[in-house]
Amino acid sequence: MRTLALKKKKMNSKDSRRKLVTAVDPKSPISEQYRTIRTNIQFSSVDKEMKAIMVTSSGPGEGKSTTAANLAVTFAQLGKKVLLVDADLRKPTVHHTFGINNLFGFTTVLTKQKTLEKTVLETSVQDLYILTSGPIPPNPAELLSSKSMEQFIEDAKSQFEYVIFDTPPLLAVADPQILANQCDGSIMVVYSEKTEIDLAKKAKELLEHAQSKLLGVVLNHKEAQSGDYYYYYGAK
Repeated sequence: MRTLALKKKKMNSKDSRRKLVTAVDPKSPISEQYRTIRTNIQFSSVDKEMKAIMVTSSGPGEGKSTTAANLAVTFAQLGKKVLLVDADLRKPTVHHTFGINNLFGFTTVLTKQKTLEKTVLETSVQDLYILTSGPIPPNPAELLSSKSMEQFIEDAKSQFEYVIFDTPPLLAVADPQILANQCDGSIMVVYSEKTEIDLAKKAKELLEHAQSKLLGVVLNHKEAQSGDYYYYYGAK
């Protein structure tokens, strides 16, 4: 596995602090909320082991990528070996979040140019590994529905205790529906006072049609009410 040492100036930037709050400020109220989400996912694993989890949303800009990254951090903080995969093969962002290049990644493995072991990156967060998207392909849906994808999930689940996929929005492309059918569970992120209820319901129906187990919905950017100590987070 290649090792990634996060540059201090990247990690300390305002943008990185906002996106990876669980890593840079683990005692904050926001980080506590991510840990609550983590705990709820663990409770969902009573009947079936939840190792491969996808994070999506109905539309763009609702905070799915930030949620996926912070959930990955919180699981790693439990001492679990975690792989965060950028499965948004149209508008990838994981490489921006971690401040690295995107020359090799998920698509490199799916097209069998490199193995998973030689492509994943170790981060400065202990037990957290990432797999950027790699070069954007002309056929994302076909790649995700290929035999290579089935093999990838099998290999990833054998090497990591949790595999978290950051996927495109459900209503934008078919990619997340394809992946939802292959993962153990899914999480949908909605943006407070922005996501339309009808669109959220439509996204939920798409997950149901894909026979995905919806583990829960994350309400993002909810402004704290008087007396509350948490839950205002401006994610993008």
